[in-house]
Amino acid sequence: MELICVDEWVRCPVCGSKTRNKVRKDTELRNFPLFCPKCKQEKLINLQELRITIIQEPAAKSQSR
Repeated sequence: MELICVDEWVRCPVCGSKTRNKVRKDTELRNFPLFCPKCKQEKLINLQELRITIIQEPAAKSQSR
């Protein structure tokens, strides 16, 4: 899934509201944990040239004893 930031505020990929992070056009983020204060979710993202890509986290494996 890929989103484009229209303004300088990074928007939540889940609910679309503004987060507390502001970026410039030349900002690059890799494996950035983005937290949304509105929907209280955290997503791992990459951001390059104002394009956000959500990183799919692998499902947790059960521990065997």
